[in-house]
Amino acid sequence: VQLQASGGGLVQAGDSLRLSCAASGAMNTYAWFRQAPGKEREFVTVIRWSGGDTIYADSVKGRFTISRDNSKNTVYLQMNSLKPEDTATYSCAAGLYWGGSNWYLNPRSYFYWGQGTQVTVSS
Repeated sequence: VQLQASGGGLVQAGDSLRLSCAASGAMNTYAWFRQAPGKEREFVTVIRWSGGDTIYADSVKGRFTISRDNSKNTVYLQMNSLKPEDTATYSCAAGLYWGGSNWYLNPRSYFYWGQGTQVTVSS
């Protein structure tokens, strides 16, 4: 499965962006992670393709929304009220299994990764 992420850019604090992750095949879970310079990779959100269950990191809850388009095999990350601390390279990932203790936080839960797309939020 190949994942193609897009939609990053340079915006001001308070602005919105929508990231897209187009998948070449079908997987059960799709997630977004982000990594800022000098920091470890951080879980952002995940969605289960069948059923649409979602999980969000506390830092983005209420501001970010993950969704999927079955017809396009694409997952979206709508990011509103962006903050400078949201600045990072955002990567999408896909896996098969949903469940277990904090499973979604572990990058090893995902088998496929797309390339990153840069999001920069200026103050």
